[in-house]
Amino acid sequence: MTAITTQEPNRRDVLFLATGAIATVGAAAVVWPFVAQLSPDAGTVAAGFPLEVDLAPVAEGQVIKVFWRGQPIFISHRTPKEIESAQTADWKSMRDPQPDSERVKPGKEQWLIVSAICTHLGCVPNEHEGNYDGWLCHCHGSQYDASGRIRLGPAPANLPLVPYKFATDTQIVIGET
Repeated sequence: MTAITTQEPNRRDVLFLATGAIATVGAAAVVWPFVAQLSPDAGTVAAGFPLEVDLAPVAEGQVIKVFWRGQPIFISHRTPKEIESAQTADWKSMRDPQPDSERVKPGKEQWLIVSAICTHLGCVPNEHEGNYDGWLCHCHGSQYDASGRIRLGPAPANLPLVPYKFATDTQIVIGET
C-alpha cells in the first residue's frame, strides 16, 4: 500500500494560484469588449421593431411627429374640414393620383399616417402651411394637401404611406399591417 502524503501549500503554490486568477480576470477584461460589440445597441434594436403610439392625447387638428426606423413619421388628427377637402379634391388630375380613401383606414378617416420626408430631396415639411392647409416644404416649395398628396412644387410623388394598424381605437402600431 502506498501512503498518501499531504503537503502544506508553500509560497510557490500561492503565487501560482494568484497569477492564474489575475490572468483569468485580465483575459476576461480583454475579451469582454469584443463580445459586447457583437450585440446591437438599443437604437438599432428599436429601429427594427414596431412602434406603438397612443393617439388619445392628440387633439383634433394636431399633427405629431414620431420616429420609426430612424425616419420621421407624421400622425395627423384631421378635422372634418380637412377630411372633406381631401375627399372632394379632384385627385385624378394630380401629379401622383390617389384618392384619400386609399391613404387612410376605412372608418378611421380622421387619422392620416405618412412619412415626414419630402419626396423631392428629403427635407421635412411643416404642417398646416401652404395653399392646401397640408404640408409645405420650405426647402424647395413643394406643397402637399391634407391627405399628403403633392399639389405644387418639384416633389414627384405624394408623402409615402407607412405600414400601420389600429390595435385599439386610440392606439396604432407602426410597422405592422
